[in-house]
Amino acid sequence: MPHDHVHHAGPEGDRRVALAVGVNIVLTVAQVVGGLLSGSLALIADALHNLSDALSLIIALVARRIAQRPADDQMTFGYGRAEVVAALVNLTTLIVLGLFLIYEGIGRLFDPQPIDGWIVVILAAIALVVDLVTAFLTYAMAKGSMNIRAAFLHNLADALGSVGVIVAGTLVLLYDWRLVDPIVTLGIAAYILWHGVAEIGPAIRLLMLGTPPEVETGAVREAIDGVEGVARISHLHLWQIDEGKTSVEARVVLIAGSDPVATARAVKAALNDRFGIAHATVEPQQD
Repeated sequence: MPHDHVHHAGPEGDRRVALAVGVNIVLTVAQVVGGLLSGSLALIADALHNLSDALSLIIALVARRIAQRPADDQMTFGYGRAEVVAALVNLTTLIVLGLFLIYEGIGRLFDPQPIDGWIVVILAAIALVVDLVTAFLTYAMAKGSMNIRAAFLHNLADALGSVGVIVAGTLVLLYDWRLVDPIVTLGIAAYILWHGVAEIGPAIRLLMLGTPPEVETGAVREAIDGVEGVARISHLHLWQIDEGKTSVEARVVLIAGSDPVATARAVKAALNDRFGIAHATVEPQQD
């Protein structure tokens, strides 16, 4: 049964996101400098992903502010979908970043570069700490927001990337195995693509007015058909306004002699009781 999600949209949540943005920007600068000095593509890949983390969090923060605005004459459904648009932007950049890293990683496989392992290990360890702190700051909010969840996934992927970079730097220090750097880069890219592709589908579905994944259209039809006074359904639309709100628009043909007002009210009650759908428009008509 769908239900309204709890959005951590207060000032405390915004402060957490802002703090996460700040630490990721500082880390990005440090990793880019370290990557250039050490010659590590994996470290630069991790830096680019950290930059995408910061940008995704900025987009998420702006979208959260927009989504809190009340409905008006221009946006009668409200601004809640701003967070879904932000999630789509974040996930698209995540996929583009993954493809770019695959391209760069393949190039390095055929042309391994000298790497300063100590710089790589130290900066990647710092990055891992920052990634975990950022994930902690956004974890609670990610449960109820596709937008924040997309940013949270950036951080999870980056934490894994930092672990991979630490492993790569260690192997370079111990065995001078330079090929591990592009291999780790390709692993980071594959993980980024896996998460991005998995999460982008629900965002596109919502923006395309698709049915909620947890509600079957057939079950909704069955529930409406079972209401006393309904002969058949001539028209049915089922979609999500945002992550927490499902809407139904239905035109029902009545059994002769049925009270249209009472039948429409009964259909709305059935939808609310069975599916938690509180926003329903029911148009009764005589056969």
